[in-house]
Amino acid sequence: MRSWVCPFMAEADPNFTPRKGRLVRQVPDSVIATPLAILTALLGLVVLAWLVLYITKGRFLRHPFERTVSSMLARDVRVAGDFQLYFDPIDTKFVAEGLTISNPAWRGGQFFKSKRIDTRIATLPLIFGTRRVKWLDLTNGTLDLAWDKAHKRNTFTFGNQGKPFELPDIRAANIVGTKISYIDPSLLLKTNIRVETIRAKDTRFAGDIRFTGDGTMRAIPFTLSGSLLSPNAALAGGKNKLAMAIRSGRTALDVSGTLPSATVIEGADLKLLARGPNLSLLFDFLGVAIPDTRTYRVTSDLTKAGVDWKFTRLAGRFGDSDLGGSMTVSVPPAGRMNIAADLRTRTLDIIDAGPFMGYEPARLEAGKVAVPVAGVPRILPDAPLRIEAIKRFDAQVKYHVQNIRAKNVPISNVALALDLNDSILKLSPLTFDVAGGHLWSDISINARDAPVKTAYDIRLSPTPMGKLLARFGTDQSGTTGTVKARIQMTGVGDSVRTSLASANGRIAVIIPHGTFWTRNIQLAELDLGTYVQKLVMNKLKNPVEINCGLIAFTVRNGVAGADPILIDTTKNVIAGRGGFSFRDESLDLAFRGDGKKFSLFSAQSPIGVNGHFAAPGIKIISDQLLGRAGVGLGLSLVATPLAGLLAFVDVGDAKSAQCGPILTGAPATAQRTTKGQPRDDVAPKGATPHKKKFLGIF
Repeated sequence: MRSWVCPFMAEADPNFTPRKGRLVRQVPDSVIATPLAILTALLGLVVLAWLVLYITKGRFLRHPFERTVSSMLARDVRVAGDFQLYFDPIDTKFVAEGLTISNPAWRGGQFFKSKRIDTRIATLPLIFGTRRVKWLDLTNGTLDLAWDKAHKRNTFTFGNQGKPFELPDIRAANIVGTKISYIDPSLLLKTNIRVETIRAKDTRFAGDIRFTGDGTMRAIPFTLSGSLLSPNAALAGGKNKLAMAIRSGRTALDVSGTLPSATVIEGADLKLLARGPNLSLLFDFLGVAIPDTRTYRVTSDLTKAGVDWKFTRLAGRFGDSDLGGSMTVSVPPAGRMNIAADLRTRTLDIIDAGPFMGYEPARLEAGKVAVPVAGVPRILPDAPLRIEAIKRFDAQVKYHVQNIRAKNVPISNVALALDLNDSILKLSPLTFDVAGGHLWSDISINARDAPVKTAYDIRLSPTPMGKLLARFGTDQSGTTGTVKARIQMTGVGDSVRTSLASANGRIAVIIPHGTFWTRNIQLAELDLGTYVQKLVMNKLKNPVEINCGLIAFTVRNGVAGADPILIDTTKNVIAGRGGFSFRDESLDLAFRGDGKKFSLFSAQSPIGVNGHFAAPGIKIISDQLLGRAGVGLGLSLVATPLAGLLAFVDVGDAKSAQCGPILTGAPATAQRTTKGQPRDDVAPKGATPHKKKFLGIF
């Protein structure tokens, strides 16, 4: 019998007896012996089990292992060769030869297979849910990582509850001949990676973890190589320095930085260097359409947060232009790719700006803006819109250019807001400063259905003509006139050229009150007498006052007819007829000036503008002028030499124009003289210049 003491009870229980002032209860020996016997038996069973497992190496557990793990993973798990599962002495020892884990039924084949796995796993942490691999020896392993076409299922999510595969904490390893394949149909990505021999001990690796691979993305081949440079921490338990190089032709990507762990890129701190002959080739990997560029080199910080790949501190050059800013590429598993960017350029070379308008940079660099088409030079850009590419993604891009490097192109402070939403592309607004004025445009391209529809709305605020036309010899000090304009058109087609060739709408350039060089006005009228007189008197630059002017065209199916061309000055009225064609870029215009005052030497004959956009021509000596010269010569022969001058006399009967309809951009039918009479010297509305010759000069 054993006893224990209760100091509080005296007579309540007959089993208690007093002993030296204390009460002691007598306990039977069997009460203590039974638990000890059970505990001893359990320990004996554990030791026996351990001994059996140790002696047999647990080989008899192969089939139970296959059934249990297959049920847990909802996959078929098989071991073709030797199998061992036992405690050595406390750690769990696991060996499997020819281990295979099947893929889901929709994929088929094997998710994982290896020639041999030899590993030791910490037993106690495993009981509490932590997988800590103390040693891993893997020979000729292959891993098949793949998504389905809908990007809703993958091969690396297991069990009925859909838990993704997580690499355990590996403290030491020897991995030989490992191959990993990855397939993502949503990105059209296929890649195969080969991992070279990995040896590690005491959480320190004997060398870099090196890997090589190849693959295709959207049918574009690429190769990759790289290594974990400082795996002096656990393979999956500490930060690792990554260096990786990706190559596709002359396109090169170099990625370096720190990963949270060898198998985790979320939150990685990386640096990216991208370079190549054309930035659009790089974006082709994502299926994203951007304009072509010349040779580029760009660096940025790179990290991943959820579905977002963030490119920050962008800096670099394309062609002779600089580029900076930030960009985020979002790749949701079951949604559309989205690109959000805020970019800036301090100086944009005009050649690098060409692709944004549809010109090939190589063509611009070679100075070949015009391209012969059926023997006719054409300058309107004809690069087609990549419709299939813009259907794959959405975008919101802000782009600002401070200066444009170009001869005789006074443009600066370009600001572009681009929005692409489900195949509707809007450039709204696209603005820039030009020669002291400001141009604002809204362009909408609807590519949801065929054919592509484009709407143009371009507005030019009052802009000094002296600055705008300085490249043509206009003297800014003698020109105070301004010009404002608006273009509203719609067209169909997948390029600027085809869109304009089918366009309908209106173009109007309004010239409010101001002054202009006398020489320019007199040449337009060919008032030779006034021109020579002022040239002799050195008063050639005395300004002529412009009351108002309108140069407008109505565009129908790509053909623009003057509607009207009418400029009223203090001394003359200039009217024009004809037009031009976006279809073949031909010009067929005629301008005629009539004086408001008597002039002895005034040709009063039209000036013709012909040719094409790329090669315009001016025909000053018209058939009418030659005819009048013949009349003058005849009069001088049959009468007196003075009589020959009568053929060039302008009696000054030009009718002044009302400025109200002109300043509102009204069509020709609304134009009036100052007396309110309809004008008969401007082209009728809807005139089509290519159906007849105007004024008989062509």
